[in-house]
Amino acid sequence: MTLEVLRTRYGERYKWLVLLTCMIGNIAATLSATIVNVAIPDLSHYFTLGQERAQWVSTSFMLAMTLSMLTTPWLLQRFGLRRTYTGAVSLLLLGGVVGGFSVNYPMLLSMRVLEGLAAGVMQPIPAIVILRAFAAEEQGKAMGIFGFGVVLTPAIGPSVGGFLVELFGWRSIFFVVVPPCLLVFYMIRRFLPLYSQILEHAKPLDWKGLLLIGISIISLLNGLVELRADLQQALLLLLLGVGSFTAFIVYQLRTRHEPLVNMALFGYRQFAMGALVAFIYGMGLFGSTYLLPVYLQVALHYAPSQAGLVLLPAGIVLALTIPLAGRLADRYPPNVLVVIGLGLLTASFVLMANGSSATSYLLLMAWAVIGRIGLGFVLPALSLGAMRGLDIKLIAQGVSALNFARQLGGAMGVSLVGIVLEWRITVHEARQALGTDNHRNAFNETFFLVAILCAIAVVAAWYMRAKPQPAE
Repeated sequence: MTLEVLRTRYGERYKWLVLLTCMIGNIAATLSATIVNVAIPDLSHYFTLGQERAQWVSTSFMLAMTLSMLTTPWLLQRFGLRRTYTGAVSLLLLGGVVGGFSVNYPMLLSMRVLEGLAAGVMQPIPAIVILRAFAAEEQGKAMGIFGFGVVLTPAIGPSVGGFLVELFGWRSIFFVVVPPCLLVFYMIRRFLPLYSQILEHAKPLDWKGLLLIGISIISLLNGLVELRADLQQALLLLLLGVGSFTAFIVYQLRTRHEPLVNMALFGYRQFAMGALVAFIYGMGLFGSTYLLPVYLQVALHYAPSQAGLVLLPAGIVLALTIPLAGRLADRYPPNVLVVIGLGLLTASFVLMANGSSATSYLLLMAWAVIGRIGLGFVLPALSLGAMRGLDIKLIAQGVSALNFARQLGGAMGVSLVGIVLEWRITVHEARQALGTDNHRNAFNETFFLVAILCAIAVVAAWYMRAKPQPAE
């Protein structure tokens, strides 16, 4: 059916039905990103993996998502909303089903990459639909409904995943995406027109820039992993990563076409500091989201279901904190709210780093809640503070670059956490004869690393404000 027929049939509620269709797929993608973390110990045991290899289950997903989200505007212009969205949901479904039947580790990783590619394409679509289909006075309400579902999913995901792993094994967590994907296919056929082009003037895809940044990220992540195994190969990969990243920046500055990242953005101090905060904060947030379920099972010996439930109250608190923080961001300087939020995140990780076998389950929940309250303060204020004062022509590029920085930081953070954790476990094994719990100490030290990252972001956040204009 055509767009006109659908609008006539459903009237004013049609735009909400389109948003709901896009939201459910997005929630399924977010679920596939977070639910796997609680199964890392089982996957490590099944495939005989160390932490430096096990972390790729999460890192590969985030890496693929980081790169593919840059292609969404081009895909929407080239193929339209219905075909782009159908293709992304199909990839997510394929990755989930085949991933659940994986017979070896490379097969599992390839399916995580497929799921990440789908998630990256889907992630910006609801926001684009809201900006295009909703009147200005309704956009805030629509964003709030969408945001509530997105922030609640990472809390529900590990909880559901914990029970599934305990009852049915790690393979079951891959099949979780099947019901929502099938529902989305039905809703696409019912509510999306055969050709719906929501971006009339989208930029052409910058293949050269995408290739350069892809080579850089893959080389840097693999270089970090190889540091302990093969120092020479690690240095070569790191040099390739730095070199291709430098080439990417030079190309973005000199290209005559629309660049992936407009470097003029970084001429605004508040945006440059905001991007740095987003990158470091992404490292700390996603690194800890990976670390916490593994810590609870490996170091504190909780069951997968208990490990997953720890984050449930924290996720509910986060969903309630974000609307309050959004209102505060209209009254107080955004950089101050980001500093407060990062301070709470740092405190949460420091408390986790001092955990022991005597730490109660409820206390762990409380520490996670503190961190998620901090996250609730950061989320709305970071975008507002970084984007304030930008030239209106740079707004779209700024949103894209800020999301890219956060996701890139997340991929780096998960990789770094896995590598450091494996290194510290190896170091502490030498002290086993002295009765030291090497696993718990290694996790504590890794939580301290995440806390240090968030503390560094606090400094950058303080300067996330426009330079004062000189008096005339």
